[in-house]
Amino acid sequence: MTYYKPTSVTERLAGNIYEVDEGNSHIVVNQDMARATGAGKLLERVCPAHVYTEEADKSVSVEYAACLECGTCLAIAPPGLLKWHYPDSSMGVMFREG
Repeated sequence: MTYYKPTSVTERLAGNIYEVDEGNSHIVVNQDMARATGAGKLLERVCPAHVYTEEADKSVSVEYAACLECGTCLAIAPPGLLKWHYPDSSMGVMFREG
């Protein structure tokens, strides 16, 4: 029997299931602070799911539906930059890859 094992991070992430709480983001970025500190690039680099994107005006857009809820952004973000909480019950990521 042939068994296919995903090899890239993108393929592994595609195996997860996401229950999205539309219109109720669990991540809020203090945009004034993001513009002042340039922290958007840092968030872009460290987030394994590529949830954050720094825009041309240094604001940060958030694709919260793709969040892995790993907390990496919280560990590196300057205090006060992010308001982050786990999604409501039964929402968020369901991991399918071990």
